[in-house]
Amino acid sequence: MSLSHSTPRAPAPTLHFLCGKIGAGKSTLAAELAARPATLLLSEDRWLAALYPGEILDVADYGRCAARLRNAIGGHVAALAVAGLSVVLDFPANTRRSREWLLGVAEQAGCSHRLHYLDVPDAVCKARLRARNASGTHPYTTSDEQYDAITAYFVEPSEDEGLNIVRHQADGARQAGLL
Repeated sequence: MSLSHSTPRAPAPTLHFLCGKIGAGKSTLAAELAARPATLLLSEDRWLAALYPGEILDVADYGRCAARLRNAIGGHVAALAVAGLSVVLDFPANTRRSREWLLGVAEQAGCSHRLHYLDVPDAVCKARLRARNASGTHPYTTSDEQYDAITAYFVEPSEDEGLNIVRHQADGARQAGLL
């Protein structure tokens, strides 16, 4: 008589992307998603602060440094997914171009993806941002003026981008039911 033991299968890897204005709660949601088994969190803010200390002073600096990081990390993220890990990319997917890059990483990995869109009003984001600045727990502080300058680049995700969008409202309601 042989005993058959079935090993539970790990869920198929998924790449999680985050879209939302500064202070919308992307990093908080990223941490929640990364608490799942076989899931790794990569935070753009932490990588940029470690790689470019004191170098990111304006939007142009951010764009230059973030592009370098994306170029260096994309293939690695795809390899992690191929190896069976889900990855939460706490990188702002706030423009079509950034979302195209993220979708390309998912396609390179041959795995599923979800774009978590945190749809939060500016007033709520700014209040959260001020509290975050006051706490001193984030590698960067952002003024209201910087918030406005950065938010000018924000483009709401659209169904025609080929993304699996999960919409999160300010009150925490999750409309898509995929979380």
